[in-house]
Amino acid sequence: MKSSQSVVLASGNAGKLREFESLLVPLGFSVRPQSEFNVSEVEETGLTFIENALLKAREACRVSGLPVLADDSGLAVDALGGAPGIYSARYAGEPKSDEANNRKLLDALSGLPQTRRTARYWCVLVYMRHAEDPVPLIIQQYWDGVILDQPRGEGGFGYDPLFWLPEHGMTAAQLSAADKNRYSHRGRAMRALVEQLS
Repeated sequence: MKSSQSVVLASGNAGKLREFESLLVPLGFSVRPQSEFNVSEVEETGLTFIENALLKAREACRVSGLPVLADDSGLAVDALGGAPGIYSARYAGEPKSDEANNRKLLDALSGLPQTRRTARYWCVLVYMRHAEDPVPLIIQQYWDGVILDQPRGEGGFGYDPLFWLPEHGMTAAQLSAADKNRYSHRGRAMRALVEQLS
């Protein structure tokens, strides 16, 4: 691997950029946001997290001409057949709202006992060397939890205040940022990716 290889992050999320930089810079990567190359947001027309991550990665590769890292993630609730799934960010419609999404999820699970409220957060990371890469690196990781009947905690985002972690005795929103990075679906996926890339 070259001493500093550029990789484009197919996301406009500043938090994700910081997370990926902290892991990849020590490996000799220079992480650059897709906005630097005027990459447009792609329409996520895939039916799976993998398909959507591939769509984002391929477009950013095509425009930037550089290797790209893309992710797609969301919440899958067993009692809802895996919903909200790929629609996690817009579960309650537009404009995107964590609060509205959480309300809709609570309504959908109303009356269900705790034993039937199992769920997992999924994260798919795709590393693509070029737009026609026939063998992109694909990492999938998950994080098990249970959906509470009311939110707890101020941290995190998305469904974190409802995502109860029995082994920690708290929600994802109550974990410290460092602990969340250590245990979460995205943290696990990023560590697996770093292992593959190094």
